[in-house]
Amino acid sequence: MELAPVVEDWQQALAVVAHPDDLEWGFAAAIARWTQQGKQVVYSLLTSGEAGIDGVDPAECGPLREAEQLESSRIVGVSAVEFLGQPDGTLEYGVALRRVITAAIRRHQPEIVITNNFRDTWDGDAVLNQADHITTGRATLDAARDAANRWIFPDAGEKWGGVRQVWAAGSPDARHGVDTTATFDLGLRSLEAHRAYIDGLDQTFDPEEFLEGAARPAGTLLGTKYAARFEVFSL
Repeated sequence: MELAPVVEDWQQALAVVAHPDDLEWGFAAAIARWTQQGKQVVYSLLTSGEAGIDGVDPAECGPLREAEQLESSRIVGVSAVEFLGQPDGTLEYGVALRRVITAAIRRHQPEIVITNNFRDTWDGDAVLNQADHITTGRATLDAARDAANRWIFPDAGEKWGGVRQVWAAGSPDARHGVDTTATFDLGLRSLEAHRAYIDGLDQTFDPEEFLEGAARPAGTLLGTKYAARFEVFSL
């Protein structure tokens, strides 16, 4: 199955993800492509990833991971990054989370909203997704519609009905892609900026090998060397 190119006739995007580093596992190269085109991309991270490193206390881990994310974002041309203070590891789908995300969408007024894969797995089979990713993606898809309804969360800013599509990065049901060949190296550097997190997981991990392992097959389906996959929802 070939991938169709995503639309790129937009200027404003908002990426809503659960943790620092979520976009860097294969999708920051796409962000770099778009910022080089002159588009504005804002990052809204629900948590600071404070529960993400087993050997580091959350009080220390949160600020450390925020700093790594700011550097990672700078590498791909994103200067607007906000951390929304939700609890890492225990995000719950519901009205409260939808309100938080709706407020971010209304605040930044994007045309495109980018979020996590929220399917149960990464491969459509056995590689399980993480609970925060699932919760974030589903709440973001709903919040993109909530933001356009003035009667839903009237305390969360003026309605914004300008979201055209929501893109779920890395979904096993992806039917669209974006060429990341020219910006692959920037995506790699942005992942490498999360050094404390990567070392906390596995000090033998090779970021370049990992990213190539996902980008090359996607590129083959798109007709390019490297690509990133997205499941596209039109509103």
